[in-house]
Amino acid sequence: MNRKVIIIGGGLSGLLLAYLLEQKGYEVKLLEASSRLGGRIQTIRGTLGTPLELGATWFSDIHIHLLHLLKELDIKKYPQYTRGTTLFQTKSFEPPQLFSIPESEQPSYRIVGGTQTLIEAIRSKLKNTSINLNTKVSSISMCDNGTISVNAGEVSEQCDQAVICMPPQLASSIDLPMQVSGELLQLLPTVQTWMAGAVKFVVEYESPFWREKGYSGMLFSHADIVTEMYDHTNFEENKFGFTGFLNGGSAGFSQEIRKTNVLRHLSGLLGNEALTPSSYSDKVWNDEFTIHGNQVIERPHQNNGHPHLHEAYLDGKLYFCGTETSSQYAGYMEGAVQSAMRVSGYFN
Repeated sequence: MNRKVIIIGGGLSGLLLAYLLEQKGYEVKLLEASSRLGGRIQTIRGTLGTPLELGATWFSDIHIHLLHLLKELDIKKYPQYTRGTTLFQTKSFEPPQLFSIPESEQPSYRIVGGTQTLIEAIRSKLKNTSINLNTKVSSISMCDNGTISVNAGEVSEQCDQAVICMPPQLASSIDLPMQVSGELLQLLPTVQTWMAGAVKFVVEYESPFWREKGYSGMLFSHADIVTEMYDHTNFEENKFGFTGFLNGGSAGFSQEIRKTNVLRHLSGLLGNEALTPSSYSDKVWNDEFTIHGNQVIERPHQNNGHPHLHEAYLDGKLYFCGTETSSQYAGYMEGAVQSAMRVSGYFN
């Protein structure tokens, strides 16, 4: 009889781990608290069909495990557009500085069709994994027969082993067995969740008017609502837009106010064409699927890859996975891939 593994979290690491464990003959059940798969990968479609990234977007040649996975899944990549004039705004009362960035020998890449393509490709490969959405795990407990009980509301599932594939800070919301070390319980709330609290926006246009004016679409500003922005034209170059980040204070505004201020900011730098997008959307990454309670974080990547996150607990019955557990490239898609590979190695 195949051993049963429950994976908690349906982001990139959880889905990839399910895929790897299936190949080893395990019976897998994946529990995801939200209504969708992907975690911090979230691609939406604009009014004109442009794939727009609200979450993870870029990677590079140093992310070798992710690149290998893309090749295995026959997913194509293409370089981030950087040609033309880039804007750097230091003060609101001074004109922006204009400069050109030379072509990089190690460019950033995006996934053809959007990053969600990776999530959909892995899910399509799952043959013996059952997936339950809208299933928020509240506690994990040990059973008298040596199995583990994973409890979500009034529903309990028993398994031989469980893997928590979610940000460790968020995992601190799960009531873990008393046999788990106190050092781990103290660590979990202090592990920084990459992108937590970030405000990412996407805007779609009918034409790439900025390219026609010689702009790269890259903007960096210390003076207004958009702090960082990039051209978001698709691989086929027939869908156009921007993606980027807004200053943290904008999280307190309504989306409509954020939109108004973004379009005002962009029109002042790129022209009035920026005032009439086909669609606008943004996301504040502070929901219950990203953050638990008040983060006590003092520095970026705080406690990412901590040795306690690599240990086996409950005599090899409980593991932690996810990009923040990775000792390399924590917070990136590469870190998620590496963590899934690391944990799968614990299973025979």
